[in-house]
Amino acid sequence: MRLDRFLWWVRLAKTRSAAQALAADGRLRIDGRPIDRAHAAVRVGNVLTYASGQHVRVVRVEALPARRGPAPEAQACYADLLGSAAPANVSQQSASD
Repeated sequence: MRLDRFLWWVRLAKTRSAAQALAADGRLRIDGRPIDRAHAAVRVGNVLTYASGQHVRVVRVEALPARRGPAPEAQACYADLLGSAAPANVSQQSASD
């Protein structure tokens, strides 16, 4: 499935054009590889990492959706690996902490 379509169908992006922009700006990663094209393939088991506002989202693809359905159906297609989004500007903690 195309990356932009997946992001839009599972409601990680509000519009398909927003999903295309997110994929094309080069700040989204699939399994650690930077992606710069909206038509990159997404498969079950892939880990997507991207900045969402001031936070970093890390999600694992659990299923490929058949349509852009309601939110509960969309949320069943991915697992949020961080629980809640972590701040994007997280600095390394010192060893004394």
